[in-house]
Amino acid sequence: MKKDKAVSKKVDLGISDKQRSAVAGGLAKLLADSYTLYLKTHNFHWNVEGPMFNTLHVMFMDQYTELWNALDLIAERIRALGEYAPGSYKEFSKLTSISESDKVPKAEKMISELLEGHHIVIQTARSLYPLAESCNDEVTLDLLTQRMQVHEKTAWMLRSLLS
Repeated sequence: MKKDKAVSKKVDLGISDKQRSAVAGGLAKLLADSYTLYLKTHNFHWNVEGPMFNTLHVMFMDQYTELWNALDLIAERIRALGEYAPGSYKEFSKLTSISESDKVPKAEKMISELLEGHHIVIQTARSLYPLAESCNDEVTLDLLTQRMQVHEKTAWMLRSLLS
């Protein structure tokens, strides 16, 4: 009777350990930015007022729902790369480039702040793209492309409201 070989816990994706760790670190920043933007968008959904209330309330709900679903995709990619995903406010606050709102701004300011947040998420994703490309990490490249597409479209819609 043969003994079962011990199950290897090594992550062997054809990407070096150093590259996997670097890509996961970039994705952790993307996750933190996305989570912070999710919180801000949800906050604005709850607190928006004014003549555009219904339009913005519904739009913000669509946006925070999309962001919420994306968080899992990003975190699960980090885990697939063999790293742990950040998951606390403390970790997110260290990693994010998006500032929180101290007060409840007027509707137009909400739109401006969310637009800025989407631009930051786009820049975070785009900055990780060359690293993922250099290690032939097509899965992460696909994720980044999808995230940039969503955020670029959302930024366009928010800009349109400010015109």
